[in-house]
Amino acid sequence: MTRIFITRIIPDVGLVLVKEHFPLFDIWTPDLPPSRSELIEHAHGVDGLLCLLTEKIDGELMDVIGPQLKVISSMSVGMDHIDVAAATARGIPVGNTPGVLTDATADQAFALMLSAARRIPEAERFLRAGKWVTWQPSLLLGADFAGSTLGIVGFGRIGQAVAKRAQGFDMRVIYYDPTAEPAFGAQPADLDILLRESDFVSIHVPLTERTRHLVNVEFLAKMKPNAVLVNTSRGGVLDQNALYHTLKSNQIFSAALDVTDPEPLPMDSPLLELENCIIVPHLGSASKKTRDMMSLLAAQNLVAGLKGERLPNCVNPQVYK
Repeated sequence: MTRIFITRIIPDVGLVLVKEHFPLFDIWTPDLPPSRSELIEHAHGVDGLLCLLTEKIDGELMDVIGPQLKVISSMSVGMDHIDVAAATARGIPVGNTPGVLTDATADQAFALMLSAARRIPEAERFLRAGKWVTWQPSLLLGADFAGSTLGIVGFGRIGQAVAKRAQGFDMRVIYYDPTAEPAFGAQPADLDILLRESDFVSIHVPLTERTRHLVNVEFLAKMKPNAVLVNTSRGGVLDQNALYHTLKSNQIFSAALDVTDPEPLPMDSPLLELENCIIVPHLGSASKKTRDMMSLLAAQNLVAGLKGERLPNCVNPQVYK
């Protein structure tokens, strides 16, 4: 009998597909993800694993699960929680869910950019605190979009979708990504030039050893004093301590974060003390349509792997050679 462990409750569309092919499976139902020991207990001996980005899937866990493991499917695009090299070495295909969350995440990046520039959360807190007494010419002044420069760091699918949206705001768009071709009116630029010229900087790189703390003291010091920083990639890309001191001393205008490190962000984080920092709980792909499609793709990868078929979205296709 085929054994499956699904590490969290995912949208029904994915569960229905799995159930059509493999009616019996183990699923973790609590709101919080399984601990390491709970993950080992439930995943031991399974043929297929469907996980989220909240679970660390390394070579040690793969060995504990056993040599019968045929597929690892993640309901995510990013793979920093899975040791893909370890899976490849063991001949295990790993699936992800690319493409379907591009628009939702680009929308989130732009929503955060607008909110930070026009100080929307700060203004609402101001109103709810009863501080709004009259219209004032200099009250809560924000940053303009029209005619401004947007710098995009990482010009893959999501970065390009952000550039496409910027066209509607008459923004000049430049990007830093040595491997990407120009698109949607965006032009390549050296990273130092991008930081020096951009009024808005939006981060769209995967988390790797090379990009960890890419946004650090030196990076932030090169930004314009009126600049807005937005991160919808991964929390580990940004040095939060460096960002705190940069914002605290008003070296840049503001920042908006969809992701943090760790997640959830501890409530004693000094970033939460700042009016010029917006933080939301990793909502980049949080639209119903997008999460349904992510669930479906993750289920399709799982089912294909269990049937010995090629995964529709495989991040390590070399396992098939």
